[in-house]
Amino acid sequence: MLELAQLFLHDVIALVTILNPIAAASIMVSLINPTDLPYVKKTARAASITVFVASVVTLVGGGFIFHVFGINVLSIKVIGGVVLIMLAMNMINGRVASTRHSSAENQEAQEKEDISVIPLAIPILFGPGVIATLVVLNNRSVDLLEKGILYGAVLVSTIAVFFTLRYAVTINRFLGETGTRILTRLMGLVVGAIAAQFLVEGVKGLWLAAA
Repeated sequence: MLELAQLFLHDVIALVTILNPIAAASIMVSLINPTDLPYVKKTARAASITVFVASVVTLVGGGFIFHVFGINVLSIKVIGGVVLIMLAMNMINGRVASTRHSSAENQEAQEKEDISVIPLAIPILFGPGVIATLVVLNNRSVDLLEKGILYGAVLVSTIAVFFTLRYAVTINRFLGETGTRILTRLMGLVVGAIAAQFLVEGVKGLWLAAA
């Protein structure tokens, strides 16, 4: 039971740190009118649902799609590790916003009435790093119980995303620019550790397979 609880906690921490809702909340506040609380709540709900649906679709069909293209999970671990290392380095250096969306996407978002799905949910929250992580974690789950734990972790991380976005204005006001950067840097360390694990396991597996 303790091992299952640790597995669940590991998956939740991995997903929440890579989704990085704190950074997404800061970006969201800059793109909408933060005083329009009903719209903030609506945006948070729609973005969270989109992230959850995208996560489930990835868990259900992601492995199959990669299999069709002849890509094994070890290769995904390697490239996923590289992507996460790049993300982690930007988070540690406080440049997370620029990696989540480009200036062109920011300009387009300013002109949209609804940013909840694009760009907030995809790609600001749900990007390549999340996809790679979900595929790797899903491949690790060997039975229905472990898969259930992973789906539960997806649900909990999505709920965390919702409440972070829902109270984005309050969180930003409480943390401030300095607090947000410090928290983002700490989360970057966690993402970096996950990235290193993926990369080492992937390279080691490919090396042994080729031997």
